[in-house]
Amino acid sequence: MMVAIIDGYTDEPAGLGVPPYLGIYPRYAYGAIKKARKEAGVFYLTIDDLRATFEGEKGIATKNKTPNFPKTREILEKADVIVYIGGLHTPGKYLSAVPSQVEEVARFIKPFKGVKILGGPAFMGSAHAGGTKITSHELSLARSVFDHVVYGDLEAFLFDFLTNPKDADPFRFRSYNELRDYAVIGAEVVKQFPDFPDFVIVEIETQRGCPKAMGIGGCSFCTEPARYKTVEDRPVEDVVAEVKALYDIGVRHFRVGRQSCIFSYMAKPNGRVPVPNPEALERLFAGIRSVAPDVKTLHVDNANPAVIANYPEESVRIAKALIKYGTPGNVVAFGLENADPKVARLNNLNATAEETYEAVKILNEVGGRRGYNGMPWLLPGINIVFGLPGETKESYELTFQFLKRLLDDGLMVRRINIRQVVVFPGTPLWHMRDKVKTEKHKRLIQHYKYKIRHEIDLPMLRRLIPVGTVLRDVRAEVFDNGLIYGRQMGSYPLIVGIPKEVPLNRFYDVLIVDHGFRSITGIPVPINVNRESPRVLQLIPGIGKKRAVKILAKRPLSREAFLEMVDPEVRGVLKDLIEE
Repeated sequence: MMVAIIDGYTDEPAGLGVPPYLGIYPRYAYGAIKKARKEAGVFYLTIDDLRATFEGEKGIATKNKTPNFPKTREILEKADVIVYIGGLHTPGKYLSAVPSQVEEVARFIKPFKGVKILGGPAFMGSAHAGGTKITSHELSLARSVFDHVVYGDLEAFLFDFLTNPKDADPFRFRSYNELRDYAVIGAEVVKQFPDFPDFVIVEIETQRGCPKAMGIGGCSFCTEPARYKTVEDRPVEDVVAEVKALYDIGVRHFRVGRQSCIFSYMAKPNGRVPVPNPEALERLFAGIRSVAPDVKTLHVDNANPAVIANYPEESVRIAKALIKYGTPGNVVAFGLENADPKVARLNNLNATAEETYEAVKILNEVGGRRGYNGMPWLLPGINIVFGLPGETKESYELTFQFLKRLLDDGLMVRRINIRQVVVFPGTPLWHMRDKVKTEKHKRLIQHYKYKIRHEIDLPMLRRLIPVGTVLRDVRAEVFDNGLIYGRQMGSYPLIVGIPKEVPLNRFYDVLIVDHGFRSITGIPVPINVNRESPRVLQLIPGIGKKRAVKILAKRPLSREAFLEMVDPEVRGVLKDLIEE
């Protein structure tokens, strides 16, 4: 038997699977298939493999991509089963990958004879560019092209389908006990990931469902509680076993991101704000480090700021454990969404603005110092959602003033993520969709996005990564319009623009020389001032255009002679970064 798994990339409130991240769905699917049919040949393909095969240079998102399997067409022709995994619920901006839609992949695979199965969160629809609501078109298309649309857990359906197809239930959910073997066996598929082993960061699941939602219901727009009606915490030993399997294969970058709140792992239910369990988190991350001692990235993702603000002592212990066992550049994303208390009540949001402020302050105190890779150890991110029911002009201003307060008070947030609300079936917002005002408030939304990017993001980024900072291990990922774009491996890595052409898919240490609104400019170090272009020379701190001309006229220069030509205040920064 031959099975083709097509990874269309996924992005959900509690889980990311867009390269360089490898999400949970392809791994669990692979494990379930192999457990059911050990002899099966299972091939992992990405949507980019299909684009390159069927559209070639005209295909979207193939730039800077090397196809995983040149024999993609042959695999699909021979496949007895074709599994497509997709679904985009929290769309973002992606550097070198574009998630697929059902319509796109359906066009590619329709001619092939294998049994077609759709899995992952795609059955709820996808949101590629914000907007207000999901139409039924792509869901109808899915049912017309795919033989089976899985509404429960794909891995559960695949195991049942391959062992006893008549009893396979597309609505069935698996337990963590059942998942144990799938996760460990499925680790093997990472070897087929195009950028394995150096440039893959694996998403690890610890919990599903929303602890807050179990107490008072979920946020109006969120698909996590809509999909998972209860909260399950994955046993520590199972997480550690999966990490060990991946680490032994060669994975060195991990994100413990598949949960709605890492601070609520194994927490005690307590209405709106569960009581955190520091001992469980310490066991979890100590266990991960024990089987992955030389891990290069160990980050997390979501956290509910209300938990941190209401239980500061327990949360400080958890934050310190994340720093002790993790790696610098770690970010926990706070779902503030809107600072207007009226909007927060109407949409049952996670935390108040004051709780979020306190949580930001706590994490700054614990994790604000700079780590060995140039980034602070552990900082918050802030998620903002525009277009929620109840919003007025005052709502946007209150949110802006909240962010300005963080800036004015000297606090740091790694990033501010702004997106427009998308209405998915099954969420509370689906029943309030007539109150969504993205079109009515379109100009206001644009205005406040602009204000936040210019008046908050830019000065915040200058505080976070001052000129002269060296970021370690920046992967050169994409070349476009004369610039190399790179980033570190991690939860929410900064995009670094490098103003020179260097080989892609290598790691560089980069001296930061300038800031954009959401990205930074950097020069690989050490710097050879006798070979650098005028464009690069004038960007070096303490040089500028006029000094760059003088340096060009006097080259070749000794290291000491060069340092004599720069401003005295930057000599200390540059002295160890210049080579002759």
